[in-house]
Amino acid sequence: MTTTPAARSLDGITVWNGTAALGTSSVSWSGDSITSVESRATDRWPGYSLIPGLVDTHVHLDSYAGAGSVNGTAWTLITPPEERTLHIAGNAQANARAGVTTMRDLAGDQLQLAVGRAFDDGVIQGPRLLTHGQVGMTAGHGDLFIPPRFPHRRPVADSPDECRKLVRTWAREGAAGIKIYTSGGVLSMGDKVGWRNQTNAEISATIDEAHALGMPVAAHTHTAEGIEIALELGADSIEHGTGLAQQHIARLLKRNMSIAPTLMINDIIAEARVPVSAEAQEKAKAVVAERDLFFPQAGAAGVRFVLGTDASGIFVRFGDQLEEVRLMKRMFGWSAERALVAATSDAADALAMGSTVGHIAPGFGADFVIVKGRPWENIDDLRSENVTAVVSRGAVIAGELPR
Repeated sequence: MTTTPAARSLDGITVWNGTAALGTSSVSWSGDSITSVESRATDRWPGYSLIPGLVDTHVHLDSYAGAGSVNGTAWTLITPPEERTLHIAGNAQANARAGVTTMRDLAGDQLQLAVGRAFDDGVIQGPRLLTHGQVGMTAGHGDLFIPPRFPHRRPVADSPDECRKLVRTWAREGAAGIKIYTSGGVLSMGDKVGWRNQTNAEISATIDEAHALGMPVAAHTHTAEGIEIALELGADSIEHGTGLAQQHIARLLKRNMSIAPTLMINDIIAEARVPVSAEAQEKAKAVVAERDLFFPQAGAAGVRFVLGTDASGIFVRFGDQLEEVRLMKRMFGWSAERALVAATSDAADALAMGSTVGHIAPGFGADFVIVKGRPWENIDDLRSENVTAVVSRGAVIAGELPR
């Protein structure tokens, strides 16, 4: 027997719709669909406002979600996939309860894909989860999170043909896109930020095959050369982007290419706010110094930065996205509203979900957050203690709606 979802509404609350303030409005929804947004004369809930759920374009959900602490690398290697899947779902739900109702796991695998399908099918309650499969090389950034003599490893690709095959494998699995590496990274073991990751022929084959199968490509890079490769070979987004320089701006603007700046995680590692290796801390310090030289100029020039945190629950916690948005405002010299656009409607558009989420309008998914204050006027109102309720796919998953 099929039941019709009950219609719900919140009448007389100030609404910011993903691009602009609408004033006092009534928002109605049925199941996972906003059915109407209508103007109202009376503000029944002074001090509260309704904004779209946040969209984080760069997370990693495969980490321990329980109480206490564990060795993260060891936990991932020895925990069976059936158990890890439950933690992935728990981490995604924690993200959603904090107000991040759409997220993209970059470098996921069959486990994140399974969790995303379970959310979509209503098997368990959860947010919108996109998963990108990684295509990297032996001894590349993606491979160096696993100790060298550990026998069970994620697949890698070491020729153009292997790259094409791995892309096709991810397409068969149902991945939403592909992640590539055009530089080394900070947390990978024995890695160097400036190391080449795959040849241009391999990267070109990956991007060509992904695009042929309708899959966008996100390029991890911390170097100017890596950004050049991503731009030249046709990647669709840049992750981290700390090698950004003047020569890149015109092409980034012409292509309207998004960058996930991942500010907080590099600050945390550089300052060793949590236990990190000396190797990782030194790499992060260099990355932050280079980033701080040019990111403000790039933001002022209009480069398209969107919310992307690298949150894994280990360094950046699920829910720290609110602090990342405040950091973005300060780094790029934005207004509060411009920062909120980068975390909602523009981030959704960067994931090709701009017609589904990121806006409060009829026909969009019923994902929104009730907060105290007006964060599009004062970004400091966007704090976890001000989040009163979160609605994800039409269901109240945290707090309570004003009554």
